[in-house]
Amino acid sequence: MNFDSLYDIQQHLDQRILDEHRLSQAEILPHKLLALQVELCELANETRCFKYWSQKAPAPQATILEEYVDALHFVLGLGLDLGYRNVPISSNTAEIPAHVSQEELTAQFQTLLSDCALLAAERTPEAFAMLFANLMVLGSMLGFSEVQIKTAYFEKNKINHLRQNEGY
Repeated sequence: MNFDSLYDIQQHLDQRILDEHRLSQAEILPHKLLALQVELCELANETRCFKYWSQKAPAPQATILEEYVDALHFVLGLGLDLGYRNVPISSNTAEIPAHVSQEELTAQFQTLLSDCALLAAERTPEAFAMLFANLMVLGSMLGFSEVQIKTAYFEKNKINHLRQNEGY
């Protein structure tokens, strides 16, 4: 997937927020890392993959996709803040089976949370690339195509700008 257009749009939103709230990238980086972890947990909650005690179905795919792109917004923002926009991201999503078990999804969420912790500790291009690649793998595991992800990202970005207009 080519992320250039997504990075451009994310940069515009992030800069708007920094300007309007008189913040710097450095001071909000820890907040972005935590926000990403929260978004990943919200996404896991919507998939219900870890809720072995419950028979309730997952949220609709549209809800899950919206939560997924919320996480993508923060990953893109972190890439921009850390100067890793041009770090190559390689994820082998071609090997994702058509059916993914709840256990496999749970393991992928745990991997992503570990990746967040590693990026917070090391802030290396390699840690960022691993986090981003694993997010792309999760998207495939959830059954989303590149087109679906990009379309949902653009739509959510519009919503995020509207929220900023309203003082969200």
